[in-house]
Amino acid sequence: MSGPEFDLCVVVDDDDDILLAARLLLKTLFAEVLTARSPDEAMAAMGRRVPDVVLLDANFARGATDAREGLAWLARLLARDPAMAVVMITAHAGVQIAVEAMKHGATDFVAKPWSNERLLATVRTAATLRRSRGAVATERAKLVVASAAPGDGPPLLGNSPAMARVHSLIERAGPTDANVLILGENGTGKELVARALHRHSLRAEKPMLTVDLGAVSQDLIDSELFGHVKGAFTDARSDRIGRVQAADGGTLFLDEVGNLPLHLQPKLLTVLEQRRVTPVGANKSVPVDIRVIAATNLSHGRLNDESHFRQDLLFRLNTVEIVLPPLRERREDVPELVTHFLEHYARRYDRETPRLSTAALAALTAHDWPGNVRALRHAVERAVILGRGGVLEAEDFSLSAGGPRVAQEAVVAAERDDLNLDRVERKLVEAALTKHGYNISLAANELGLSRAALYRRMEKHGL
Repeated sequence: MSGPEFDLCVVVDDDDDILLAARLLLKTLFAEVLTARSPDEAMAAMGRRVPDVVLLDANFARGATDAREGLAWLARLLARDPAMAVVMITAHAGVQIAVEAMKHGATDFVAKPWSNERLLATVRTAATLRRSRGAVATERAKLVVASAAPGDGPPLLGNSPAMARVHSLIERAGPTDANVLILGENGTGKELVARALHRHSLRAEKPMLTVDLGAVSQDLIDSELFGHVKGAFTDARSDRIGRVQAADGGTLFLDEVGNLPLHLQPKLLTVLEQRRVTPVGANKSVPVDIRVIAATNLSHGRLNDESHFRQDLLFRLNTVEIVLPPLRERREDVPELVTHFLEHYARRYDRETPRLSTAALAALTAHDWPGNVRALRHAVERAVILGRGGVLEAEDFSLSAGGPRVAQEAVVAAERDDLNLDRVERKLVEAALTKHGYNISLAANELGLSRAALYRRMEKHGL
């Protein structure tokens, strides 16, 4: 015979007969049924424990019928734990009081004298809801921690006219709930723009969750975004909320949204239109309150191709459109960026901040940087690590032959009998990235990897 379904139920009523009847009835559902004649007594008895359900009488003072005391204690219980399931006990004619209690956060109500079947069903439903709320909160906390960036993240630098337009759009669009689509080449800093928008928003105190749709296997995108219920597919051993639901109240950043498969685009469109999400395998949708920021490196031509991206979804995503310029179109920002990265990596590697020769700065500014700010950052980091003396010269950045030279180093490393797979793999991945200006698709293709596999190797090697 299986044991009780739930752990703890607390019943609060000033009638000893009610307490006895409730305890005898509910002990089949709960491992422990704690009874108390007053809310003060119940709170003391609970201590730090969190009950699955609290049954709370609406009135305690002799002759009272307005439920004022019960509603006050309801507020105190919910202040202690907003996810607490509280079932109000009312008089038979107290329908209005029951409605008022539910408006104030009660999960449900039962009327005296109650039907045993009705009481059991109500309490079981409330306890199940409490458990579900706890599971969602736990899963949301995991996802928020997994998506959190340390501090506010790196700043979005640049004072060129092109970047001034970007900063202006962030300041104007940030405080609204408008969906924003960020367009730009790889490495231009689209995630930095998304984080700046979130910091400027009214949701800044809530989480911003990121989904990199270029790094998630296409088979898992549905579950990752929308969640799933137990048994929805072979490996679905328990319910799991998706990023959409975990971002409730905050911001959802869909990076590389151009990789969202066509068959899932209608589902995202439904979320944006109805503000409800249906987990994989579920029959009911769940309301969500999110602000969506999306980013892609696709050109306008590809985005406007109906065979690749639904136009009705595009219209929902780009209420505000921010085009992030490539670094070659804002060369006047290069000195500021280089100075920032030199100081950052000098601190990181515990070194004196090196100076830059006039020739080196001119070369860095003139370079086209196919990998944009990301490639510049990596070039500066490498120069800080490998540079000799206090002044960095142009050759410390390997601007003209970075890709081939790194590729050659990887081959030479293997020829020198350096058969450490991790070291050789890192050099090959870095070579492909440098050669293709950190264009993930081209680098992955040359390495014979999927985009997701390349992202995993980049993370593994700190690239």
